Amino acid sequence: MKPKIIYGPVLSRRLGRSLGIDIIGPEKTCNFDCVYCQLGRTKNKVQRPEDICGVSTEDVVQGLKSYLKKVSQIDYITFSGTGEPTLNLRLGVMIREIKKISDVPICVITNSSLVNRKDVRDNLTEADLVIATLEAGDENIFRAINRPASGIELEDIIQGLTALKNLGPRLAIEVLFVDSKREYPTNISDQAINGLIKALKVIDPDEIQVHTLSRPPAEDFIIPVSEQKLTRMAQKFDEVLGREKVRLVLKGLRRKSIDVKHEDLKEDVYGLILRRPSTASQISSTLGIDAKDLAAIIEELLRKKNIVEITAENEKYYRAVS
Repeated sequence: MKPKIIYGPVLSRRLGRSLGIDIIGPEKTCNFDCVYCQLGRTKNKVQRPEDICGVSTEDVVQGLKSYLKKVSQIDYITFSGTGEPTLNLRLGVMIREIKKISDVPICVITNSSLVNRKDVRDNLTEADLVIATLEAGDENIFRAINRPASGIELEDIIQGLTALKNLGPRLAIEVLFVDSKREYPTNISDQAINGLIKALKVIDPDEIQVHTLSRPPAEDFIIPVSEQKLTRMAQKFDEVLGREKVRLVLKGLRRKSIDVKHEDLKEDVYGLILRRPSTASQISSTLGIDAKDLAAIIEELLRKKNIVEITAENEKYYRAVS
């Protein structure tokens, strides 16, 4: 089943009503293989932009024009999806072309892996907001959690993010804390947190988003940090980095669904699940689909083995089969 480039809108804890653009997929393609990734393991692991093809600017613009006719009340247009968006070096041109047809702010969610490249930073400066991942201030923890492709170094990422901060777009650093059921390097010890704070002081982002898992991770031994512990970590960030910069992102956001005109319900459901594993209630509220109609679609997608059912935190999620 071939998904569309444009998907959602997604109800996001950080971005409100966000219309997604996937310029890498449909197969998960990334230069990280993060232990916490909601999309599962990275089967197509690459090193650099030159290793992929990616979708075209024309396909993105035409797809967005069509989608904007069906949906309103969008807070952000967001580049994210089944892989690392900065791997597609057409990103900057895409953003410029989108701004010709829409005044909705544009966000790029990146794993930060390529920000040491000038061409990638130039592309990111076209966005209104960049949300960049940084889970560690220590190379060993970085390698354990993010499992990068060869040639990607933490120090290069920190330097690249620092350079990006000075170029113009609003920069938010996303820090996702993870715990483990077994002996495995994580980022929740005092030493790991101090290393992160040291790196964040160098980068000096506009905002720091502190959160933990909200969906099933790639590795079943990885678990979320408790809300109480996460709050304590955020308070430590407050003390050193400034309360005005630190944002604690907790699970449980509830927003009204968006009025969407669906041309193909099954296609829209699959497109959402492909990029964002979800429960039935999350899909229903996000896409504004009646629960009975959704149940029939889910049953068909399961029967055709387009998706699988997985359980995490005592909830049933649906994840696309890659």
